[in-house]
Amino acid sequence: MDGAAPAAGPAGLPAYVAVSQLLGLTLLAAAGAWLGRYRGGVAWHGHLQLNVHPLCMVLGMVFLQGDALLVYRVFRHEAKRSAKALHALLHGLALLIALLGIVAVFESHRSKGIPNMYSLHSWCGMAAFVLYLLQWLLGCGFFLLPRASFSLRSWYKPQHVFFGIALFALSITACLLGITEMLLFNISDSYSRFVPEGVLANTLGVLLVAFGLVVGYVLTRDDWKRPPLAEELALSMDFKTLTEGESPGG
Repeated sequence: MDGAAPAAGPAGLPAYVAVSQLLGLTLLAAAGAWLGRYRGGVAWHGHLQLNVHPLCMVLGMVFLQGDALLVYRVFRHEAKRSAKALHALLHGLALLIALLGIVAVFESHRSKGIPNMYSLHSWCGMAAFVLYLLQWLLGCGFFLLPRASFSLRSWYKPQHVFFGIALFALSITACLLGITEMLLFNISDSYSRFVPEGVLANTLGVLLVAFGLVVGYVLTRDDWKRPPLAEELALSMDFKTLTEGESPGG
């Protein structure tokens, strides 16, 4: 009936979403504490420019990407177009912040005469960014500004969902490799003695894994998927009629 309150979300979902956000904010704080306390802080110019890279990648490629993936679970009763726009906006912001981090590390390496793209971390990280950008462009083309037919969109949707989760996992993997690489470059002689910097950086890695696991669990629970609203089903049938040239019941 008109004016009725929207149905409550599935039991357990709000708690898992809250835990994910708590973990996300904690890992950002841990990254800031590590870079501020032990690596001298962050600056765009000078010897601290390199520190911009890990901060941007954790913020963009992990925290914001994870939140973008959760949009359809959190905003269950809002208009689908609004959820799509927020989903695309958060992914786009994550890409911009990640690009800033990539520029920072290349600029820092150039100024110090350090070669680029030779480590496993750099290979995985660049692959994650390039594929993430491609995923975002395809998603906008297929769903936000749809020009593809109904059948093509239906075929692409499961690919989009799978690669979204896979790229999130790859991004976390690249961050873990980057943390290990940074520790070995800076404290290789004392890392094995459980020095505070090593313990804090390892804790950041554990938080990254925990954040990824909680987000992944929320995304893979079928009963927590966003249910389509009645008007969305009608619009979907209208779009099928226009693009496929058949009646909705055909």
